[in-house]
Amino acid sequence: MKYNYLILILALLVFGCVPTEEKSDAFGNFESETLIVSSESAGKILQLNIEKGQKIEANFISAIIDTTQIKLKLLQADAQKAAVRSRKQSIQTQIEVFEEQKKNIEVNKSRILKMMKDSAATQKQLDDINGHIRVIDKQVLNIKTQFIAIAKEQEVIDAQKELLVDQLNRCSIKSPIAGLILETYVEQGELTTPGKPLFKIADLNELELKVYVSGAQLPSVKLGQTVDVLIDKTESENQTLSGTVTWISSEAEFTPKIIQTKEERVKLVYAVKVTVKNDGTLKIGMPGEVNFN
Repeated sequence: MKYNYLILILALLVFGCVPTEEKSDAFGNFESETLIVSSESAGKILQLNIEKGQKIEANFISAIIDTTQIKLKLLQADAQKAAVRSRKQSIQTQIEVFEEQKKNIEVNKSRILKMMKDSAATQKQLDDINGHIRVIDKQVLNIKTQFIAIAKEQEVIDAQKELLVDQLNRCSIKSPIAGLILETYVEQGELTTPGKPLFKIADLNELELKVYVSGAQLPSVKLGQTVDVLIDKTESENQTLSGTVTWISSEAEFTPKIIQTKEERVKLVYAVKVTVKNDGTLKIGMPGEVNFN
């Protein structure tokens, strides 16, 4: 009997000395908004300046697609524009010739008017000169109408050039954000087409820890709330980071299937996202815990 009491006392002492581990309020995994950058042009990839795991800045030229055809079309457009300018100059020269002819006729008209006062010229001569002047005016007016067609032709060429310049710019694939290259889907020298994915990038300066809380926990969770985020530091020790609640789901859902037990999966929970600044420790998919209090 004394032996049994001794065993019981030792067991109570052992279990009484074990520290009770405080459980976190919610658990989840870190995630980040990823962006897949696709090609906007067709052609051979002449340069691929990125690789998986590389950090790049915003507007970094990640790839260059062959621009030979576009540049040739630009040269063609420049030649067409030069030809239009030459035609315009030729028309202007014709107008100047007619204007000079009109000046000479106007001089002859003045002479005839003086001669008519002395009865040395006839009305028919004056009528012929006036008719000649009217013909020249109509010819000049007709030539000037060609300027309208030339102006429209120039507008078409300018629009074509703007389109080609835009296509040329799209051959330089720039990263829309700064971040880490997660995946590359092409190799240098491959042919690409519009809409074909080239690489995946994510901004890892901040990561989101997506956790799930029960309806009972929801009143203690507020947008903008500062919370403690715990990640594994060693096998027996955690590292505590500061996070901010940036999103709370407005609808309940069943616990995700990644939860192991069926009892937990059938519970209704609310998704919550906590944004955490990343000092390089956090990785996408890493598990984390949250304490809201």
